[in-house]
Amino acid sequence: MPRSIWNGVISFGMVSIPVKLYTATEDKDISFNLLHKECGTRLKQLRWCPEHDRQVEWSEIARGYEYSKDEYVTMTDEDFEKLPLPSKQTVELTAFVDAQEIDPIYYQKTYYLEPEQKGVKPYALLMKALKDKGLTGLAKIAIRNKEQLCALRPMDGTLVIETLYYPDEIREVPSEIDLDDVKVSPAEMKMAEALIELLADEFKPEEYTDEYREALQQVIDAKLDGVEIEAPEVARPAKVTDLMSALKASVAAAKKARGASEEEEEEEEERPARRRKKAAAAG
Repeated sequence: MPRSIWNGVISFGMVSIPVKLYTATEDKDISFNLLHKECGTRLKQLRWCPEHDRQVEWSEIARGYEYSKDEYVTMTDEDFEKLPLPSKQTVELTAFVDAQEIDPIYYQKTYYLEPEQKGVKPYALLMKALKDKGLTGLAKIAIRNKEQLCALRPMDGTLVIETLYYPDEIREVPSEIDLDDVKVSPAEMKMAEALIELLADEFKPEEYTDEYREALQQVIDAKLDGVEIEAPEVARPAKVTDLMSALKASVAAAKKARGASEEEEEEEEERPARRRKKAAAAG
């Protein structure tokens, strides 16, 4: 069982729900250590003090805020505990919105909320009410030395909190091109919409894998076995001279792919029936 990273209360009007917070996601990247090329020894990253010309241990380290050039105010754990923030231990739901109103760019990280034993009933009540109404709660939570805006929503029979970026943490769109001035013909629009409709599907996350990580693991395993892997040819982007022609070719390819996929699905569905017929004939 993972350790909770935050214990507190969900405040829902006059109702208080004691909960624990758990990280809901984890990275699966392949990690590497830094080695010295000459001898292959793993390098150590030292916390070095140039004033004393020596390595500094973690027990000697303090956090400092630079308020002027090379001038710092030191912050201790006690200082952080004194922060006058109600969100340190309480998630107060202040509004309920349609989740579609929150653009995905605002979402940061997801956490599971687990109720304490005495909070099970109000927890279940809040979860079912949010699910029935199709709404997401907005609140603030202080974790890891930062108060963050967050969204609370039901998911698969539990409640999750998703921390959100504040508006001033979202960077402006870098492009200076005004796309409203770009002229698109009705025929091009119709063809683009047809292509999107052909590729429309349900989101099935189990069908997606990290192919880069798998390929990287193959290269690592090959090096361990002393096998040389040849680099694949890099696919060159097709030269598009006519947008309409490219759209038509894309639609044709999508139709062909969908037709092959549907045939495979039909064949998969027919196999049990054929097996039963063969079994009946054999009997």
